Amino acid sequence: METQAVRDASARLLLAYDKGEPMAPVIESFPEATVADAYRIQQEQVREWVAGGDVVKGHKVGLASRAMQEQMGVDQPDYGHLLAGMFHLEHQPIDAGSFLQPRIEPEIAFVLGRRLTGPGVTVADAIRAVDFVVPALEIVASRITDWKISIVDTIADNASSGGVVLGSKPTALSDVDLRLVGCTLQLGGELVATGAGAAVLGSPINALVWLANTIGPLGIDLEPGHVVLPGSMTRAYPVRAGDTVVADMGALGTVTAVFAE
Repeated sequence: METQAVRDASARLLLAYDKGEPMAPVIESFPEATVADAYRIQQEQVREWVAGGDVVKGHKVGLASRAMQEQMGVDQPDYGHLLAGMFHLEHQPIDAGSFLQPRIEPEIAFVLGRRLTGPGVTVADAIRAVDFVVPALEIVASRITDWKISIVDTIADNASSGGVVLGSKPTALSDVDLRLVGCTLQLGGELVATGAGAAVLGSPINALVWLANTIGPLGIDLEPGHVVLPGSMTRAYPVRAGDTVVADMGALGTVTAVFAE
C-alpha cells in the first residue's frame, strides 16, 4: 500500500472510534492490503494516540489459541499495542458503551522486569525478563461491522484491543507451571467456559517469545514494567452493560470485571 492509503485506512478506523459506529472491513476498501500493511495502519494509529497524550504500556498477542483462531476464522497470531487509557481497575464500573461490539476473554498477564529485544529471544530469555504474572481479563472490541474480520482487519484494528483488567495477586514464574494453570470463566454468575494455559501456543511463555521476536525487527522493544497479554485460554464472550465477569485461575487468583448499568 502507498503511504497515503495507509493513512486513509488509519483515519477511517480512528473515525469509527470517534463516531462509535463500526465500519466495513478494511480489506474491502483496500483489497491490496497485506499483513505488513495492516501493521503499518496499526502503527499509524498508535502514533496518533501517543501524540494525543496516551502512553504505550505494553502489548498483546491475539489469536494465540486454537479456540480463538477457529472463532475468528484466522490461522495465525497477531499483536497489538496496549495504551494507558485501556487499563481499568478491578471491581470498578466500566462503561460498556465505550467499546464497539465488546467481548471478554481470560488471560495470564506478564509484567516484565527486564527489557526483551528480539530477534533471537529464547524461552530462557523470556523467563528471565518476567517479574511476575497476574490473572487478567481482556476486553476485545472491533471497529469492523459484525466482527467480519480477516487477519488484515484485526491487525489494522490494533488486534481488536479494547481494554484490560488486571488482578491484584502477583505470582512468580518459579511458583507456577503456566501450562497447567486452569481457568473458569463466569459471566453473570454462570459458568460459560473453562480453559488452561497450554491452550496458548502450548504455553503462554511461547507467546511472549513469539511477540519479542516478531516486533524486534521492527525496532520495538518490550520494556521493563510493560504488561504483555499472551492470548486467551478460551473463546471470547460478548459482554454488555450490567454484566459481571469473573475469571478464576486457581493458585494465580481471580480477576473481576464489572460493567456499569
